[in-house]
Amino acid sequence: MRIWKNTPKDALLLGFSVVQVALMIWLATRWESWPLVAVLGGGLLLALMTAYNIIVVSHLFTHVPWFTSARLNAAVSLLNSVAIGQSVQAYHLTHVRNHHRFNNDPIGEDGTTRDASSTYRHGHDGEHTPLGRYVTLGALESLAARGRELLLVYRLWRVGPRERTLLSLAHSREPKRRCELRQIQADRAAHSLALTGLALISWQWTLAIYLPAFFVALTLVNVQNYYRHYGADPSSRAADSVSYYGRFYNLIAFNDGYHQEHHLNPGCHWSRLPAVRERRRDHLDAQRRIVSPVPAMLGFLHRDRALLHRPDHEKTP
Repeated sequence: MRIWKNTPKDALLLGFSVVQVALMIWLATRWESWPLVAVLGGGLLLALMTAYNIIVVSHLFTHVPWFTSARLNAAVSLLNSVAIGQSVQAYHLTHVRNHHRFNNDPIGEDGTTRDASSTYRHGHDGEHTPLGRYVTLGALESLAARGRELLLVYRLWRVGPRERTLLSLAHSREPKRRCELRQIQADRAAHSLALTGLALISWQWTLAIYLPAFFVALTLVNVQNYYRHYGADPSSRAADSVSYYGRFYNLIAFNDGYHQEHHLNPGCHWSRLPAVRERRRDHLDAQRRIVSPVPAMLGFLHRDRALLHRPDHEKTP
């Protein structure tokens, strides 16, 4: 009987989430006896692990669930939701069915972008949103949304009729639609109850360490997404994203650097993304596209990046 849908290597991703959740509990129970530098170090580690989980672990799971069993995948969604502080099923809807449908589109005639996470959404004159605004505004909006979800306990975290974005992105047919909305409800309950549990263990640690670490993680995720698309050509399906092919990064990040290839084939398992590059090499090499010399998180170091979204394809000064 097959357990893993693609490869047992996905157990590494599952193990990361288990370790992260265990770390959260351990930090909340032990921090009072530690010196300040150790407490802050633990918070920084948690921020980095949460960002990694959103960028790599849960991101890969939203595209290609790990197990053949729907029940096991539902359980993983709960676990990862606790780890990243938000519903993984909702992440699937907003990321896979919105971002990967509209691919970081620029502002249209209606004055906004169809991709809710587009780097152009709050920009002007065809330019990207300034980095600082994109990073902080996105993190604040996400933090506020998580706060509102905590208050949904009165309806047991069900998706309500006013949550039009999620309702519009959920599957149109039953019973798939009902299953997706129920999974969002279960995910919300899981991460909300987990946060409540951390507060019961130590409300001081939760307020002073966990929540700031969560906010830092959200900002890091937004930096990553920004430079995955900054300067790319949104009009070209073969050049609308930025790839980075460094071996070490792609080893520890499960080929996260193959972002253009990922956008060309969102349903491809992470282990086969290098093969997508080889299969489409001639087509990709024929495009004027951006291949970064650094991982997306360090994209600000790519000072001479071409700006392919501009008609004259200028370079940064």
